[in-house]
Amino acid sequence: MELIRGVYNLRPWHRGCVATIGNFDGVHLGHQAVLGQLAEKAAELNLPSVVIIFEPLPHEFFTAGSPPPRLMRFREKWLALHRYSIDRVLCLRFDAKLAAMPAGAFIERILIAGLDIRYLVQGDDFRFGKNREGNFSLLQAAGRAHDFQVVNMYTFQIDGERVSSTRIREALQRGDLVTAEKLLGRPYCLCGRVRRGDRLGRQLGFPTANLNLGWPLPPVRGIFAVEVFGLAQESLPGVASIGNRPTVNGVDYRLEVYLFEFEQDIYERRLQVDLLHKIRDEIRFDSLEELRQQIERDVESAKAYFACRQDRFKNLKERR
Repeated sequence: MELIRGVYNLRPWHRGCVATIGNFDGVHLGHQAVLGQLAEKAAELNLPSVVIIFEPLPHEFFTAGSPPPRLMRFREKWLALHRYSIDRVLCLRFDAKLAAMPAGAFIERILIAGLDIRYLVQGDDFRFGKNREGNFSLLQAAGRAHDFQVVNMYTFQIDGERVSSTRIREALQRGDLVTAEKLLGRPYCLCGRVRRGDRLGRQLGFPTANLNLGWPLPPVRGIFAVEVFGLAQESLPGVASIGNRPTVNGVDYRLEVYLFEFEQDIYERRLQVDLLHKIRDEIRFDSLEELRQQIERDVESAKAYFACRQDRFKNLKERR
């Protein structure tokens, strides 16, 4: 999959494609339906498929002081898109210049002159251009004028409601990982590289892997039962703390993972942490000893969750 950063990096061989445009935050089941339709049409027309995304996300640009949490950062999105037979990703920097570009100019400069688009799959609620003046009808009119087809990807629903990044974000913020997983089609995960911390977990008897999450921050906080990928052929179970560590007056947002019966040196390793079950909210304790005792209970809660989960899988297997 080829990454094209900005319109100025488009080349003559990038012209002629099928495409879709969006934020693709989370690459959830609704996004996956669009990507599947895009891949099918690309194969039918023997043309490359292109996903057009924005960095930062448009709503992050317009709410620079307090942007809403994001489901995934660019690297995680890039890796997720790899799974869906996409040939190219065109990443447009969303800045003041792009925000001020009229919808007609966006179509002319990017879709026509830049990509020579032949087929566009787009959600019926897509808005673009200065003051959000562009819409699906404008894209259809441009398609008729410039001989490319614009196809509506109708709203994808689960449980009678539209699947959206906002709905997933709200589920995660209230700790509803079951709903989030249903809408994503997979467990919600966080990725990062293991960095050196202050070794407080080791002092308390629970050495942790500290993952550098960077910006933007995810919409989750608290203590979770997790599975960790990237250290062995199989996933490893553990318990994770996500937040600011109020007991030690922490100010930075951290993901710390304690892996059961694991002692290896894993600094600088890149891990994927799947959040499976929320154990509790992050709270402040009056002493480190109270914190240590609570961590013991959290570990036992996580182990009980995994034991129950294993029993459910075993029962399902036996029924089959």
